[in-house]
Amino acid sequence: MEILVTTTFTIEGCEIIEYKGLVTGITVRAPTIKQSFLGILKSTIGGSIGSYTKMCEQTRYEAFKNMLKQAHSLGANAIIGIHYDSSDISANTPSTEVFCYGTAVVISKKL
Repeated sequence: MEILVTTTFTIEGCEIIEYKGLVTGITVRAPTIKQSFLGILKSTIGGSIGSYTKMCEQTRYEAFKNMLKQAHSLGANAIIGIHYDSSDISANTPSTEVFCYGTAVVISKKL
């Protein structure tokens, strides 16, 4: 089943039939030794840190997929009001938590 996802709280041309509740996805990632070394080097000389960018994109996607799975298990066909949040786990380890959340709903097309 395809799940429609939006950052807004309404969906044009649809009405919300049922609210299923909060759905979340979370992932924690840490850079590899190679990524850490390249990140330090790039931050020293300047420029985009491609390996970090790729890692961040993968982490966001994993959190998003986890949220979709949860919505699917609740029988929702849409998620409204999605947001992402991230934070460092600790100062001692370079790990980052990415949290994706929204409200799972059942929608139908307006007649």
